[in-house]
Amino acid sequence: MDDWKAVEPDWDAALARFENPIQALADAEVPAFIFRQAFNPDHCAGLTRRFMDLGVMRDARASQANLDRRTRIDIGTSLGNRASDKERFLEHAEATHFLFNFLFQGFGNPVDLIYDSLQKLAPKNDVKVAREPDGRLYGSAIFRVHYDGHTYKPHIDHVVLRENRVDYEVYRFKHQFAGVLCVQNADASGSGTQAILHRCLWSEDIQPYIAEDTFHNYAQENNIENCQVDLVPGDLYFFNTRCIHEVPAVQGDLPRIVLAVFIGYSEEDDEIYVWS
Repeated sequence: MDDWKAVEPDWDAALARFENPIQALADAEVPAFIFRQAFNPDHCAGLTRRFMDLGVMRDARASQANLDRRTRIDIGTSLGNRASDKERFLEHAEATHFLFNFLFQGFGNPVDLIYDSLQKLAPKNDVKVAREPDGRLYGSAIFRVHYDGHTYKPHIDHVVLRENRVDYEVYRFKHQFAGVLCVQNADASGSGTQAILHRCLWSEDIQPYIAEDTFHNYAQENNIENCQVDLVPGDLYFFNTRCIHEVPAVQGDLPRIVLAVFIGYSEEDDEIYVWS
């Protein structure tokens, strides 16, 4: 019987189920912790309008003729995309912190919400924005705006196992998680699938199936369980990014918008670093 299910609807449920929720996530005992309506959905809609007004994402209200055709737009600093030049990455992160100082004015702060929620899952740790030894900060979070057709095939996210970021301080952490806040779904009338999480931690033996795009066959042949995470705006979830995961293609007239973070954790480390 399938018993690998997300724990919801809030952090109280997580703490009732696990004495140490963050370690349970590291051990893949649970696919995800979901906090329903952690953020005001009206503020999600308001922020989306602000992004269009500021021109940092395509304006759905404008003529289609002059729109750029990217299927993903980032509002924030991506380590994955910018790590090849460390100085420019850190400079861009500084600009992101400046932007976020005023971007949420008049609304709740969704970045603070993610950090505060993570702190509740790890009350014995000090949750903070990732930083280099000289104190320079990484981006605290990133809005990802995904348009029709954008998808993520089965993969992992990991600065050690996948990206080998040996010259960045976050390389010190053994485990990596993600936190994702749903801001808008492609179908405004219902929930959207934010991820399919597979009960399969990455290893070198698994990598060929990912590289050859045959992981679905492998999962079926080996009866690997999965968990589908469906969210509406305002819902937040955390998961272990070493678990093979995928995101179905966006289908709808609206872009799917999320606020996302990566999280570094080690059992023996008092600090938890968060970045984008």
